[in-house]
Amino acid sequence: MDVRTWLGSLGLDKYADIFREHQIEADVLPELTEQHLREMGVPLGHRLRMLRAVRQLTGDVSGTAQPAAPAGPAPQDGAERRHMTVMFCDLVGLSSLTAQIDPEDMADLIRAFQGAVAAAVTRLDGHVARLVGDGATIYFGYPRAHEDDAERATRAGIALIEAVAELRRERGAAVEMRIGISTGLVVVGELIGEGEARERGVVGDTANLAARLRSLAEPGTILVSEATRRLLGKTFELKALGPQTLKGFNAPVATWLIVGEHENVSRFEASRSGVLTPFIGREQEIALLVERWQRAIGGEGQIALLSGEAGIGKSRVLAMLRERIGKQHHLALRYQCSPHHVNDAFYPVIGQIWHAADFVSGEPAAVRLSKLERMVESNGLSSGEIVPYLAALLAIPTGQRYPPLDLEPSELKERTITALIAMTIGAARQAPLLMIVEDAHWIDPTSLDLTNRLVDRLRHAPILWVTTFRPEFAAPWIGNNVTTLALNRLERDQAVTMIDRMTSGKRLPANVLDQIVAKTDGVPLFMEELTKSVLESGLVREEGGAYVLASALTPLAIPSTLHDSLTARLDRLSPVKETAQIGAAIGREFSQALLEAASPIKGAALDEALRQLMEAELIHMRGMPPNTSYVFKHALVQDAAHASLLRGRQLPAEQLRSHTEADRDTAVPH
Repeated sequence: MDVRTWLGSLGLDKYADIFREHQIEADVLPELTEQHLREMGVPLGHRLRMLRAVRQLTGDVSGTAQPAAPAGPAPQDGAERRHMTVMFCDLVGLSSLTAQIDPEDMADLIRAFQGAVAAAVTRLDGHVARLVGDGATIYFGYPRAHEDDAERATRAGIALIEAVAELRRERGAAVEMRIGISTGLVVVGELIGEGEARERGVVGDTANLAARLRSLAEPGTILVSEATRRLLGKTFELKALGPQTLKGFNAPVATWLIVGEHENVSRFEASRSGVLTPFIGREQEIALLVERWQRAIGGEGQIALLSGEAGIGKSRVLAMLRERIGKQHHLALRYQCSPHHVNDAFYPVIGQIWHAADFVSGEPAAVRLSKLERMVESNGLSSGEIVPYLAALLAIPTGQRYPPLDLEPSELKERTITALIAMTIGAARQAPLLMIVEDAHWIDPTSLDLTNRLVDRLRHAPILWVTTFRPEFAAPWIGNNVTTLALNRLERDQAVTMIDRMTSGKRLPANVLDQIVAKTDGVPLFMEELTKSVLESGLVREEGGAYVLASALTPLAIPSTLHDSLTARLDRLSPVKETAQIGAAIGREFSQALLEAASPIKGAALDEALRQLMEAELIHMRGMPPNTSYVFKHALVQDAAHASLLRGRQLPAEQLRSHTEADRDTAVPH
């Protein structure tokens, strides 16, 4: 394996010369320690990323067919039910090479492939479940879930295809990668096999479908299932291949080809499959933002901080704001932060420049340079003072047009920030600016530094800067021109109104409506997804201008679009997750006495587990000892915790439910 390629797969190829200077080759990578990297001058964040990737390589660099070490937390001991994305991939053309190249060269090629797999999966926090020879089985969503596991799997697949293409160019080996990805419910975590062949396997059609899609895929392509496609939304361009007949499946299976990534699409836009849901209950917030906009266009720059939990409607408020001021002369700049690029300097800024300059994939560097010049000059600035730094930021060669920038990294950063601030103020002289920074909880440190410096400069400029973020982010911006808005959950009457408008005024059966309202807890995204799930499930049918039950009512299932984000909340607290699962099996509310009766941990250890769950805002405490009880903050989080238990583990806790009412009689009234 080439060390430069390995570093490049981590986005850290700038350290290639340092590794070469210290004569670090592939065979010594597994021996690297944190102390070694510190002595080489590698910053902490990059040290951690390298060491995690090295752990992935520990089982591969020898060439033996051992499963790679998992990224993230170690898999749990017990099996559980899990909504998960599974990837199968392998090399095509390897068998024909065996008669053409030396076995040692073949082993080296396989090691390079395995290193590429480990690096790509590590970077996106997946788990390499099995890595043997020229094939790999990879899990996204286990042992740790993320709210975008389908997207992570697809990004990893694209990175793998590019890595294998690089191997082909470097080594002249006629090999390509093919990949199949599927999402669905599985049982994961059971140790299967014996001895060195033991692995944590997956049981369910999801893994079988991913394997079949891999076999169907053409070399150099990625095929995904319908369930995966729905989760990807508009993040990627996909081509429908129509229903495919696959071995082991009774009916043809809808199959999709990944064509590429859509550029400069916000997370909100990517998740929208149709028209926007009705706008309910945010009129005061919109009115305040419009008032701040009027101040801004009068030359009194404003900052608005819009916070709220995932799904509460932050991006919907921004969409409504843009609609309200849409007819006024202004320029909108959007900076989309990403969980996949929290360590990539200026990531949201690069995306905005790419969009503003109207770049097109594959166009020559000279064309892009000319577009940058036109963009800079349209803001009344000298391209000679700005373009070299923007070109360096975007990795665009300047050729003979501009002299090379022979600067230390710190000086280059300072001049780049100066150029970007000049661009912003210059644009504001041409038209009032609406600057939107979305998902600032994922902002990279360099972009955060840029925004901190911009705050003082926009006080006397026609700029409204709106930043959205989740409550865990501590916004550093303060001042008399800073407005803070925290979005709360919708009230019951607002929730009912929103659901009625989603069903075009055709009222759902009262018991169905009550379940949706109770389970979604006033979170608009939850209401939207659960309502759509009910309408698509066949549970209700239209009759006489209303909906009626088409079958017996059962507890509403968690929509597939919410599974990953709900499970991710639990997985962040992996050591105490079992406590949440047992509590969830008892009910939305459970007493500490009943929990202790069902839990394998007792006393101070249980108290600590409950404290961690409260700190994470998964549960709230009611009453005082000895009559303490706890309530799940979200009904759907409780459902996700309970659903992750195998049915055999659910039974003992289910039997304890009969004691719940008697237990509540002793609780402090609330």
